[in-house]
Amino acid sequence: MTDISIRITGRAGRITLQRPQALNAMTYEMCLAIEAALDAWRSDDSVEVVVFDAIGDRAFCSGGDIAELYETGTKGDYAYGQTFWADEYRLNHKIFHYPKPVVSFLQGFTMGGGVGIGCHGSHRVVGDSSQIAMPECGIGLVPDVGGSLMLSLAPGRLGEYLGTTAARMNASDAIFAGFADHYVAEAHWPALIATLEATGDTSCIAAAATDPERGPLQQAMPDIDRHFHGASLSDVLTTLRDEDSDFARDTLKRMGRNSPLSMACTIEAQHRLRGPSLTLDKALDLEYRFTARAMEHGDFLEGIRAAIIDKDRTPKWQYADGAVPPAAVSKMLMPLGDMALKLGGTGMKIGFVGLGNMGAPMAANLAKAGHSVTGFDVAGTTAEGVTNAPSAAEAATDQDIVITMLPNGDILRAVAAEVIPAMKPGATLIDCSTVDVESARAVAAQADAAGLGSVDAPVSGGIGGAAGGTLTFMAGGSPAAFDAAKPLFDIMGQKAVHCGDAGAGQAAKICNNMILGATMIATCEAFALADKLGLDRQKMFDVVSTSSGYSWTINAYCPAPGVGPQSPADNGYTPGFAAELMLKDLGLSQQAAEAVDADTPMGQRALELYRQFVENEDGLGKDFSAMLPRFETRGRG
Repeated sequence: MTDISIRITGRAGRITLQRPQALNAMTYEMCLAIEAALDAWRSDDSVEVVVFDAIGDRAFCSGGDIAELYETGTKGDYAYGQTFWADEYRLNHKIFHYPKPVVSFLQGFTMGGGVGIGCHGSHRVVGDSSQIAMPECGIGLVPDVGGSLMLSLAPGRLGEYLGTTAARMNASDAIFAGFADHYVAEAHWPALIATLEATGDTSCIAAAATDPERGPLQQAMPDIDRHFHGASLSDVLTTLRDEDSDFARDTLKRMGRNSPLSMACTIEAQHRLRGPSLTLDKALDLEYRFTARAMEHGDFLEGIRAAIIDKDRTPKWQYADGAVPPAAVSKMLMPLGDMALKLGGTGMKIGFVGLGNMGAPMAANLAKAGHSVTGFDVAGTTAEGVTNAPSAAEAATDQDIVITMLPNGDILRAVAAEVIPAMKPGATLIDCSTVDVESARAVAAQADAAGLGSVDAPVSGGIGGAAGGTLTFMAGGSPAAFDAAKPLFDIMGQKAVHCGDAGAGQAAKICNNMILGATMIATCEAFALADKLGLDRQKMFDVVSTSSGYSWTINAYCPAPGVGPQSPADNGYTPGFAAELMLKDLGLSQQAAEAVDADTPMGQRALELYRQFVENEDGLGKDFSAMLPRFETRGRG
């Protein structure tokens, strides 16, 4: 008996996995054979439906056969694994987008690679024995084969929980989480398959389906949402460790078996993917960034050694204490450049004007993703992989997209007057600067008059976010212009929100940073007060970060050195986001507030404090969180 049976029966293309002794784990050869069959049947009118099933009671497919990956990886051959994953992901992508119905019958274990072939089709059938899971963190990977797409779409924070704990879903929970569609008693499956073969009509599946009993994960959703809403792995672990409950203890035990680096990257991936810009292409690209590096820089080889080779179940993980530095996560998830996953797309021609601290890494990430980028900066700065142009106009000539990242509205207006006449009709101008709303609207009107699309898309995330491709874009402009820009936002950032018409992106950024400035001042004041009250900073962080004082300035960017995740405070307040830039943004917020007669006393006071800090004290050139040492030395007078 061969490992896989591929044939046409009646009106159905039939694919049956036949490795029950190996829980139907998928080999590289099986992956290629499935892809070849799908390619052949795509244009074969005699095949109206594709049906996946497997022999044996224990598993549909327990994952990929990873022994060969370990053997090659330990010899320093990372290319074999990279090729395997790239080809497997291409197959997952084809199943997801297949033009004909794809039906899968998922008995027993469906895990890892089994999810990739069994859970991307149009009709996913589960029964009483079904147990679906994404256990990759246990071997030093992240949920892949497109599984991160379903995790990101799962209700609440179930995606983070499933991805980091490897918890198994029964039939009901798999349907609830979005990994399956129909529950049908397994005794009826042979008759269903026979009907599909005879008719090619999938309506028989819904007719046979019933509602299973509510699963345990659904009942645990309040606990899951409460503990897995944090911004990072450390946030999740903190809330779990602070709670004395069966759920917390069981969850910590599950997570304690897994690679901390993998879990941290899994949570970060969910945050980057979740939102309106989510696509399978984006999910697979992000997964491949990790898996392509997993052997050389991750815990994959150690995870396989402990689980499969030596079977000692005692892996020596990196960051075993769970304190994974943000830089390590960014390193695993950075764009791969020429090695990026290829799913059939083609690169764009992009002009980029403004290659400063933010613009240069943004442009470099676009180049690494396979786009042709031409850049210009008045200071003569360059970016990796970017071709230099002698002027802004020449950088914009004959480009599909032109991106600007500039210091202020006056400079934006001047650059727009130069580049818009040079742009070809139908191209799109994306301004990522933070400027006043009126300048953004004036440039948008000029672009519209020239027959161009335009988006004002200021960013949040600082220099680290620009380098790591984790920025958030707040976009204003027409839906068509936003759609043109969105693929690039997906490369440069983790989230893009279409806020409305021209100027709406700048309005959102101004409001966001007014909150940020005021919140950082309050956070610094509170730490300085805690010091004078004799409260240990770490104890304060432990309380505030898990209670009603929770905020980004506490949990992700703590201004107290040595407390919480690493931040500019741990590097002498070297800027991630400079105090003078916060001063600029607060000034824009108050300019906008005055224009529309809005009462913003907290925003006004934050502006005054940052102006004093930057212009009259020692804040110039420091991070905006350096307000903390300022307050440490001051009294009430």
